[in-house]
Amino acid sequence: MEEKNVTEQGTPAKKKRQFPSAFTVLFIILIIAAIGTNFMPTGSYSKLLYNADSNKFDITAPDGSVTSMDANQKSLDELDIKAKLDLFLDGSLYKPIGIPGSYEAIDPNPQGFTDCVLALVNGVYETIDISLFIFVLGGMLAYLNKSGAFAAGMGALSRVTKGKEYILIVLITILIALGGTTFGMCEETVALYAVVIPIFVIAGYDALVGIAAVYLGSSIGTMCSTVNPFSVVIASNAAGINFMEGFGIRITALVVGTFICILYVIKYGSMVRKNPEKSLILESKAYIDEKYCSEAEVPELTLRFKVILIQFFLTFVIMVYGVVKLGWWFGEMTGLFLVSAIIMGIILRMSETEMVSEFLAGAGDMIGVALICGVARSINVILENGLVSDALLNTMSGWVNGMSPYVFAIVMYFIYIILGFFINSSSGLAVLSIPIMAPLADAVGLPREVVITAYMFGQGTMGFITPTGLVLVVLQLVHVNYDKYIKFILPLMGILAIFSITFLCAEVAMV
Repeated sequence: MEEKNVTEQGTPAKKKRQFPSAFTVLFIILIIAAIGTNFMPTGSYSKLLYNADSNKFDITAPDGSVTSMDANQKSLDELDIKAKLDLFLDGSLYKPIGIPGSYEAIDPNPQGFTDCVLALVNGVYETIDISLFIFVLGGMLAYLNKSGAFAAGMGALSRVTKGKEYILIVLITILIALGGTTFGMCEETVALYAVVIPIFVIAGYDALVGIAAVYLGSSIGTMCSTVNPFSVVIASNAAGINFMEGFGIRITALVVGTFICILYVIKYGSMVRKNPEKSLILESKAYIDEKYCSEAEVPELTLRFKVILIQFFLTFVIMVYGVVKLGWWFGEMTGLFLVSAIIMGIILRMSETEMVSEFLAGAGDMIGVALICGVARSINVILENGLVSDALLNTMSGWVNGMSPYVFAIVMYFIYIILGFFINSSSGLAVLSIPIMAPLADAVGLPREVVITAYMFGQGTMGFITPTGLVLVVLQLVHVNYDKYIKFILPLMGILAIFSITFLCAEVAMV
């Protein structure tokens, strides 16, 4: 006889409401963004882009017309663009850059049902490089899991760190933060979660600790970028200053911010190890244990398994070197992991049939993760097509006129928090906004590096939680709902807001 879920009084128990899935959250935001394009002001700045073929500056006006100017410093001076000419000629400034004072209100372009559907499709198109990387990674991880090499390695590492598991949090967070501050390591970390989550779960933590060690490390590193070419360098170039200006305050912020994140994760992790029932993601434990930490007997760490694991981690080392030194991006990274997966299958002596079937099965497990990337990007597509991003920037730039230096820096920080939601590309936000915002610092007697710091801190703070970024992709890996992550991260957000304002005021005081 089928049992019914009833209360002690004999009445049917109410089904517990669950927070919507990552896909539903993004669909809701997409609809809200589309509705907003019907009511929000719309407009555009003229954009300047260097055309290497003609050796001219192409200027695209808000109405879509294109004119050309000679690619020389005189043209930049006439347009009040402070970036140096060499930065355009050598490709350092390779995206269209907003021209100060060129904003024009234009007719609205409200986004409807058809636009939303097409935005979903185009969002997937625009993230196909990331999605393919995720598929190849999933295939490679299938080899590790099927062979037992992963379980053997995790078991050995768990025994080595027994009693000092907090060291894992410290080491991983610091290493990822260094990647974030030097080259903006973010999407590249997708490959790491399947590695670190089993390590932390076996050590007695929950999967949220593994997620936090990587994601918070990446986020604080990019938030406090020191030499990151995709944020501080390109933003400083757009402002017409050397990216080393303000370096001292940023490196100090990196150290302090990383220390704060480490302590925060250790505190939560210690609570979970002492009382697993206090885990915020307790309902996901069964899924995580089955997918990442099978209770089957841990195999012995044989020589073959050691070779496989060394090869696996060397793949990451080569990837980092390629991104930092050789200018690699997802095409090259995907090719690297594909070759490494083939080599791994050969070393494991898998047959051709086994290699193909296991690879496809592993890639199939990542379909949801890959699609999340495209759905998140579709929100930006709607906002861009709806012509509201530039209008929002123009409105906010008017907020800071005539302010005191301290208030100016703080308001800039909150402006970039808002802009960071609508434009979650660090380089895209830099080339669009910095030419508009940086000159405002001159009017209040501040050096332009204060605007650069506010830009990084503001967008970086939003990067910890924005659903249009990477966080929902990560949570999808372990079937954790967004509300659980928000509950975990909100206290840290308050701490980081105080941290950011403190460092901004310190930078103003040093002028």
